Amino acid sequence: MSANLTLNMRAELDEIERIHAAVDILAQAEVWPEDLLFQIKLVLEEIGTNIVKYGYDEGGQHHFQVTLTSETNTLTMEIVDDGKPYDPFSEAPEPDLDSPIPERPIGGLGVYLVQKLMDEASYRREDGKNVVTLIKRREK
Repeated sequence: MSANLTLNMRAELDEIERIHAAVDILAQAEVWPEDLLFQIKLVLEEIGTNIVKYGYDEGGQHHFQVTLTSETNTLTMEIVDDGKPYDPFSEAPEPDLDSPIPERPIGGLGVYLVQKLMDEASYRREDGKNVVTLIKRREK
C-alpha cells in the first residue's frame, strides 16, 4: 500500500487548516490510528508555522510545498520552501525544559517536539530551497 499527497501552500497561517484537512482525508482513507494523525498534524503545523512566521523577509508572496508519502511501514513528509536558509535541527535554540513555564524563553520547543515525535528528522539546502524531511515508522 502506498499513497502520496502533495500540497502547494501559500506562506500564510490560514493555510495550516488546509494541511490539516488534507491530512485528515488521507488518514481516514488509510485508517490511521488517532495518535499517528495527531502527531503528523502537530509536526506539520509546527514546521509550516515556522516557515510562514520566520522564513521570509517582509513583502512578496511566497509558497511552500508539503509532500506526504504513506507506505506500509513508514510515513515520510517533505516540506520545501524558498525562504532564508535555516536548519531547524541545528540552529533552533535548545528549549529550557527545567525552568517554570512562565520563566522559559520562547523558542526551540516546537522543533524539540518534532524531533521527539518523529523517528527521523533531517534538513538540507538544495537548489536555493530549504528541505525538511520527517519520517515516522509505523508499528507492525
